[in-house]
Amino acid sequence: MEIIIVGCGKVGSTLAEQLSREGHNISIIDVNEQRVEEISNNCDAMGYVGNGGSYSVQLEAGIEKAHLMIAVTGSDELNLLCCLIARKAGNCKTIARVRNPIYSKEIQFIKEELGLSLIINPEYEAASEIARLLRFPSAIDINLFNKGRVELLSFRVGQDSPLKDTRINEIHRKFKCDILVSIVERGEEVIIPNGDVLIKKNDLVSIVAPHKEALDFFVKIGLVKNPVKSAMLIGGGKLSYYLAKKLIKSGINVKIIEEKLSRCEELTELLPRAMVIHGDGTDTNLLLEEGIEEMESFASLTGMDEENVLLSLYAKSRMKGKTITKINRIAYDEVINSLDLGSVIYPKYTTAAYILQYVRAMNNSIGSNVETLYKIKKNKAEALEFIVNESSKLIGKNLEELSLKKNVLICCINRNGMVITPKGQDSLQKGDHVIVVTTNVGLHDLSDIVRG
Repeated sequence: MEIIIVGCGKVGSTLAEQLSREGHNISIIDVNEQRVEEISNNCDAMGYVGNGGSYSVQLEAGIEKAHLMIAVTGSDELNLLCCLIARKAGNCKTIARVRNPIYSKEIQFIKEELGLSLIINPEYEAASEIARLLRFPSAIDINLFNKGRVELLSFRVGQDSPLKDTRINEIHRKFKCDILVSIVERGEEVIIPNGDVLIKKNDLVSIVAPHKEALDFFVKIGLVKNPVKSAMLIGGGKLSYYLAKKLIKSGINVKIIEEKLSRCEELTELLPRAMVIHGDGTDTNLLLEEGIEEMESFASLTGMDEENVLLSLYAKSRMKGKTITKINRIAYDEVINSLDLGSVIYPKYTTAAYILQYVRAMNNSIGSNVETLYKIKKNKAEALEFIVNESSKLIGKNLEELSLKKNVLICCINRNGMVITPKGQDSLQKGDHVIVVTTNVGLHDLSDIVRG
């Protein structure tokens, strides 16, 4: 497809890289000449220097032939203007990043009136992800499929875990739980496992199961914890605002520490049920005074990755509760992965994954569409949900008959609300929701999981 991306920040560059890798023709627009040149060279994209809200700049970038315009500049209003002009000039699909909380209650109206295909709010989506983790604090990562009926949860195997030195094909017999191990991450290696894989200490294991089954499994391996009742958030930005709002609604006591007095005053008005503290979140004396040692959860959500990392490490040394670390840049992935930071949240990955999901569904008209997509394991793997349409070539075939590509695993089939952990004799039927995990990134259709 012909895709134009306006805005060459963290999200724009990530999208350009991933969409280019998937074979789309990418054009990028930004006022920063150096950024345009850099991304153009890295992603083999056409670069245009200028304001994306300009009709003439969009014409130069080829809006008349474009299939999709993605506006992810730092300004919500510019993003909306870009999409409005694109709709009029090229009649293409449009996606806008809109982050300001003032628009959050008006998103549906804006989307309908401007004819937008998708509106994405990175901070809101990241807040939703964190809120899920605090409801199930034993998990390091949680992704939802099939409108929340099925979960993909990741957890670390500790020294005393009954899972340690257990083969995957022994789990069902040993724990009497209907779950499926979908990924084992061992150091830098991401494994799509078969039944013979032996789970080792410090492995990061991901399972796919309905919530009830997952909870039962966590109880049996000694990992279950009740949802948290208190949370300390460092940084009073948009993410903290959205998260605090969600946590307060769930009955969790929230304490926010923010350095700017004016922002503290805003948050006090916006979140009357939260305790907002004016102070430096990196001041260890302040953290101790405000009760970090008694907190059941701690989230470092400042705009500085280094600060967030150090804060989480300090919190780990002072409390036993859940820690969450926000990371914007990924230049130090290996270092971050080697540290015990609890759950790590990458808002730009969340944004890119939502947009990629839409692009793949838009690009596909074969037998099945990508309903849900998550980029997981630092982009080394994908978890996808497909819906089986009547024209799919895989309908009626037993799974054991399918010649699956290497490193592809069918994890779950949801048929009319009944969740099936797939076995060789199971087959796919029209209307099934199928969850697939793979390290072969870029699948567009369910038929892509089989060889030739």
